[in-house]
Amino acid sequence: MSTGTAGETIAPDKPSGKPKHRKPTLAHRAEYYTMRATIGALRALPWDAACKVGERLGELGYRPLGIRKNVVEKQIAAAFPELDHPAVVALARDSYRHLGRTFIETALMDSLGKDGVLQLVESVEGWEIVDGVMSKGRGAVMVTGHFGNWELAGSYVAARGVPLDAIVRGMANPLFDGYVNRAREAIGMTVVHDSEAVRRTPRSLRGGRAVAFVADQGVMGLASTFVPFFGRPAKTPRGAAVFALRFEVPVIFVVAIRQPNGRFRIVVERIEAVRTASMDHDVDAIVATFTEHLEKWVRVVPAQYFWQHRRWRRQPPDTPPELRDPSAQP
Repeated sequence: MSTGTAGETIAPDKPSGKPKHRKPTLAHRAEYYTMRATIGALRALPWDAACKVGERLGELGYRPLGIRKNVVEKQIAAAFPELDHPAVVALARDSYRHLGRTFIETALMDSLGKDGVLQLVESVEGWEIVDGVMSKGRGAVMVTGHFGNWELAGSYVAARGVPLDAIVRGMANPLFDGYVNRAREAIGMTVVHDSEAVRRTPRSLRGGRAVAFVADQGVMGLASTFVPFFGRPAKTPRGAAVFALRFEVPVIFVVAIRQPNGRFRIVVERIEAVRTASMDHDVDAIVATFTEHLEKWVRVVPAQYFWQHRRWRRQPPDTPPELRDPSAQP
C-alpha cells in the first residue's frame, strides 16, 4: 500500500526499512490474550454460530459503546443523502455487525484450511481474467478496498493456487499483528510489510507473482492522489498503479461480497490502463478507475464497507466547504 500527494513524482515511497519489531506493552498483552481466549472459545462453535457471535460483538461497538458512531453516521449520510435518519441509523448498525463478523471470520479462517476457504465461496465472476493474466507468467497487481471480507478475497485467490504477495500495514498491537499474519500465511499468502514493498514488489512481479494491495486509505507519508469517492475528494494510494505501469503488468480488481446465507460472491474485474505521454496522468487514471469500481460495489451493499475509517479526513486545501470531510462537521 505504497501510496504522496497529487503532483509529486510517481515513484513509490522509499522503504522505511524492515518492519520494526516493537516490544508489546502490558496493554497489548492483555488485549491479545483476551482476544485469543475469545477466539479459542469460538473455535468450539460451528462456523455460522461463531460468526453470529461476531455480529453481536460488532453491534455492541455501535451501541452501547458508540465507537466512532458519529463518524459512521455522518459519512453514511453524506454518501447517501437520499436516506432519512432512521435509514442511516439502520445502515450504520448493519455496518458494525458486518465488521464484527468480518473480524471473527478472519480470526478463524486458518482453521478452515484452503479447502474450507474455497467452500465459503458460492459463486465467482470473472475468474477467467485471473487465469488469462497469470498464464502469461508476467505477474499482476491486484487491488481491493475495505469492503466485503477483503481478507477472504486474498485468501481465496491464494487458495486457488495463485502465487500471491499481500502488502500489509503493521497493526498497533504487535502480538495481534503477528497472529493475523500467521493466519494469512497458513492459507498460502506471502505477507510483505508495506515498508518492504518497494524492494519486494518488483522481484515478485518479475517472478510472475500477483501482488495484492488494499488501496482505499490515504495516510500520512505515503504517495497518494485525490480522486472522487461518493462525489468527495478522497486521498487514495498510488502504489498499486505505479507498480503496474512501471512493470507493465495488468491491474485486477477483486471483491468478496458476503451473501445473505453467509457465503461469498467473488467478483473479478479488469482495470484497463491507457498509456499516454504523461505517466502521472496514467497513474491517477488507474487510481480513479479502481476507486469507481469500489464505489459501484459499495452502492450495491453499503453495509459491507468500512465506514469506521474517516475516508475523507485528508483533502486538498481548495476543497469546497460542501465537499469537505463530513465526519468533522458539527
